[in-house]
Amino acid sequence: MGHVLVSLLLLILGIISCIDCERPQVVNIGAIFTFDSVIGRVAKVAIETAVADINANSNVLGGTKLRLIAQDSNCSVFTGSIAAFQLLEEGAVAIIGPQSSAVAHMMSFIANGLQVPLVSFAATDSTLSALQIPYFFRTTPSDSYQMAAMADLISYYEWRQVIAIFVDDDYGRNGISLLGDLLAKKMYKISYKIALPVQASHNQIMNLLDKSKLIGPRVYVVHASPDSGLKIFPIAQHLQMMTYEYVWLTTDWLCAALDSSKPLGPTSLNFLQGVIGFRQLNPQSDQKKAFVSRWREFHRKGIVNFELNSYGLYAYDTVWVIAHAINEFLNDSGNISFSSSNKLHDMEGTELQLGKLRVFDGGKLLLEKLQQTNFTGLTGPIQFDSDRNLVNGAYEVINVGHSVIRRIGYWSSYSGLSVSLPEILFGNTERNTSLNQQLNTATWPGGKGEKPRGWVIVDNERPLRIGVPKRASFVEFVTETNDTHLIEGYCIDVFNAALKLVPYAVPYEFVPFGDGQVNPSYDELVYKVAENVFDAAVGDISIVPNRTRIVDFTQPYLSTGLVIVIPITSKKSSAWVFLKPFSVEMWCVTGAFFFFVGVVIWILEHRVNDDFRGPPRRQLIIMILFSFSTLFKSRQEATLSTLGRIVMMVWLFLLMVITSSYTASLTSILTVQQLSSQITGIDSLIASNQRIGYQVGSFAHSYLIESLGIPESRLVSLATPAAYERALLDGPTNGGVAAIVDELPYIELFLSKTGDFGIVGQEFTKSGWGFAFQKGSPLAIDMSIAIIRLSEMGELQKIHDKWFCEEICGTQNTHRSEPNQLNLRSFWGLFLVCGIVSFTAFFMFLLRAICQFVRYNWNPRDPSSTLEISRTGCSHAVYRFFDFIDEKEEAIKKIFKQHENTQPQVI
Repeated sequence: MGHVLVSLLLLILGIISCIDCERPQVVNIGAIFTFDSVIGRVAKVAIETAVADINANSNVLGGTKLRLIAQDSNCSVFTGSIAAFQLLEEGAVAIIGPQSSAVAHMMSFIANGLQVPLVSFAATDSTLSALQIPYFFRTTPSDSYQMAAMADLISYYEWRQVIAIFVDDDYGRNGISLLGDLLAKKMYKISYKIALPVQASHNQIMNLLDKSKLIGPRVYVVHASPDSGLKIFPIAQHLQMMTYEYVWLTTDWLCAALDSSKPLGPTSLNFLQGVIGFRQLNPQSDQKKAFVSRWREFHRKGIVNFELNSYGLYAYDTVWVIAHAINEFLNDSGNISFSSSNKLHDMEGTELQLGKLRVFDGGKLLLEKLQQTNFTGLTGPIQFDSDRNLVNGAYEVINVGHSVIRRIGYWSSYSGLSVSLPEILFGNTERNTSLNQQLNTATWPGGKGEKPRGWVIVDNERPLRIGVPKRASFVEFVTETNDTHLIEGYCIDVFNAALKLVPYAVPYEFVPFGDGQVNPSYDELVYKVAENVFDAAVGDISIVPNRTRIVDFTQPYLSTGLVIVIPITSKKSSAWVFLKPFSVEMWCVTGAFFFFVGVVIWILEHRVNDDFRGPPRRQLIIMILFSFSTLFKSRQEATLSTLGRIVMMVWLFLLMVITSSYTASLTSILTVQQLSSQITGIDSLIASNQRIGYQVGSFAHSYLIESLGIPESRLVSLATPAAYERALLDGPTNGGVAAIVDELPYIELFLSKTGDFGIVGQEFTKSGWGFAFQKGSPLAIDMSIAIIRLSEMGELQKIHDKWFCEEICGTQNTHRSEPNQLNLRSFWGLFLVCGIVSFTAFFMFLLRAICQFVRYNWNPRDPSSTLEISRTGCSHAVYRFFDFIDEKEEAIKKIFKQHENTQPQVI
C-alpha cells in the first residue's frame, strides 16, 4: 500500500512539473503611441504586420503566439501613463513605445517599478539612457548621434552662432541642450533659443520668428516634431526669412514628415527651398526591399494611404527584438508569472486599485535577453550598448533644392561627414576625427549655390558699441580729443580703412573707455567686450593669451613686442676704435688677400715690366707692398701685362667695396651713442634687482610678474613720456628706474623726441595689435580678411607713415646699441671672385711659360737635345725653368726669332 501511495505522489508531481514547464500559448505585449500622428500611423501598421509575421512563423516562438494590446497615448503624458497601467494590469511582459520622449520619461519609471521592459522605436531623447531607468531600450538612434551630426554640420560650414527652434518639452529641450554642449566644445554657440509650445498657434510661431530677426545670426536649427514642424516654414517664407542670407537646418523629423506624405509635386517643396536635414541611414537589403514591396501592396489594397518612413522600419524591427528576447526567455524559464508587490499591496484599499498591479517575475531575465540582442532587421544589424542604445548611428544629409530632395552626403559616428557611403556603420571602432569632412554642393534659400555668411548686422537703431581707450599719453595711436570729442588716431584710421572692405554695412558708434587722465586698463577693456558691455574694442590692444581666451581677435594689423630702454651716453674716443669695423676673421682674410694679390701681380709682371725687376731685395719689397699701395693715391708701379691688368681691375673693385664699407662702419661707430648701463638685455635686467618702469594699463606689468617672475616691488608705473624721461634720468639711486619695458611702437615714438636713451637687446616677446570682438563674432573673421587685403595693397604702411614717419622713420635706427661688426659673410662672394680670377690668370701665365720653355729647349737640327734635357733629371729641368722665366720675355722672343732665321731653306 505504501509503494502505491509513493508512486501516485510522484505521478502527480511529474504532471505538475510538466504543466509548469510547458511554453504558454499566448504572451501579451503592449504598445503605446499616438495613433493619429505622422509616426504613429506608419508605426501602427508596421507593428501589426510584424506581429502577424511572427505568429505565422512557428519557428520564432516555438508555437507561442504574441497578443498585441495597443493603447493610444494621444501625445499626452497623463494619457500615456494611464494606458501603461492598463497594459500592465492585463499582464503585458514588454511594452513597445512610447513614441514621445516626454511620455517615455514617465513610463520608464512605471516600467522600472513593475520590471517590465519598455522598448521604444521613436523616443530619441538622449537623457532616457540614464542609469535609474534600466528597463528602457530604444531601437532608433539616440539624439546623441543626431546632435553630434548637427554640430559637425555647423562646424563644417563654419557658422559660429546659430538660433535654435525647438518644441518646449523634454525631447526639444534636452536635444538642444546637448547640441549647445557639443557646439561649445568646438568654440561655437547657440546665441538665441526659440521654445515653441507643443501646440503652438500660427500667431505664436510668427511672433517668435519675427523677434529673432532682431539679432545677428541667420542660421536656424529646427528640432521639432513631424506633426507640427512643417508649419514653421510657410510662416518663415511669409516673413521673408527663406531668402539667401538665411540658413535652415533640421533634425530627422523633416524627412519623417516628407517621407510619410503622398508624393509631393514640384510646387509643394517651394517653401522648403535650401533646407538641409537628416534622415536615418538604413542599409539596403533584400529583406528591406521585400517589406517596401509589401507596403506598396497595402497601398493598392487600400489598407494605407500614406507612405513608409524610417520610423515604420524601426517599429517593425522592435517587435522582432521583443519576440527574439521572449523566445530566449522562454527557453530558459519556461513560464511567465507575476507576483504582488508589498508596496502596492498596502494600497489595495484605495480607490485607485493599484493593488491589482503585479510585478513581472521574469523581468530581470528578459532584460538580460534584450541586452544580448544581436540580429539583422529591416534597419540593419541591431545591437545594444551598455546604455541600451543602438551601437552606432548614421544619417543621410539631405538638401531640398529646386523642388527636389537630394542627398549631399552622409554622417556616421565612425566617419563623420562624407560624400561616400560609410564603409563601417555598425563597428565598434572609435570615430576617426582626423578624416577630412566633406559634403557635396548644397542649394541654399533663394536658389543660390554659394554658402551664406549666416550672420548680418541688424537694427540700425542699435549700432555696434565699440569701446575705444581714451589715452592720456601716446595719443597718436588713439584717443578722444577734449575739444571736439572726436575719436582719432592711427588705430582708428586702420579700423575705418578695414571696415570699408567688409562687404556689408556695419553701423557702429565709438564709446570712450577711461577718464583721459591716465591710460585705462586694457585688460578691463577686453573684459567689457567679453561681458557684452561692448560689442567690440578698437585701439592699440595687444593680442596676448589671457585675452584670447575670452574674446576673438582679428588678424594683427601691427607687429610689436616688448623692448628695454635705458639711458645712453656718447662714447666716441678709443685708441683701437679703427679695428672695430671688421671682425677678426675679416681682418685676417683681407690681409691674406693683400699679400696673395701682390704675389700674383709680381709673377704676371716680372717678365715684361722693368718696375718688377732688379735685385731680390727690391723685388721682395715690391711683392709685399704693391697691393697696399693701391689703397693710396701715391705713385705705384704700373701693370703692363693683360693678365695683370685683369687681376688688378678685380682687386681694385674689391678694395673699393671694402674701403667704403669700412669707412661707413667706422663713421657709425664714432658717432653712435653708447650704453651707460650694465643692462644689455632681458637676462641682465632680471638679474640686476633694480627698479623697472612700465606704462600704465599695459600688459607688460602682468607679463613681467607672471612670466618672468619679477617681484612687483621692483615695478614702477609711468603714465607719460615725460615720466619716462624723468625716471630714466634720475636712475634707481634717485627714485627713478634703471630701465623701462614697453612695446616697441610706444618706445619708437618716445625715442623720436629725445636723444638721451636707447633700446638695448632685442624684442623678447612677439605679438601684435588687433581689434577685439565677442567670442564667435563673424565680424572678427571678415575684419581679419580686410586687414590682410590692406596689407597686400600697402595701405597699412601708408597709414603708419601718415602718423609716424615724420617722427620715427629717420630716427628708428639711431637709438639702437653699438652696430654689429662687418664680417666675412658679407663679402665672401667678392673674395671668391677675386681668388678665382687670380688663380686663372696665374694658371694661364704658367701654361704659356711652359710652352715657351719647351720651345726654347727644342733644337730642330738636333732633336736629341730635348731627350738630353729629360736625362739630366727633373730637378735640373726645374732649375732651368726658373732661370728661363726669370729672363725678360723680350729676350726670349729675340732668341726665337734668331732660331727661325737660321733654319735651312728647303729647295
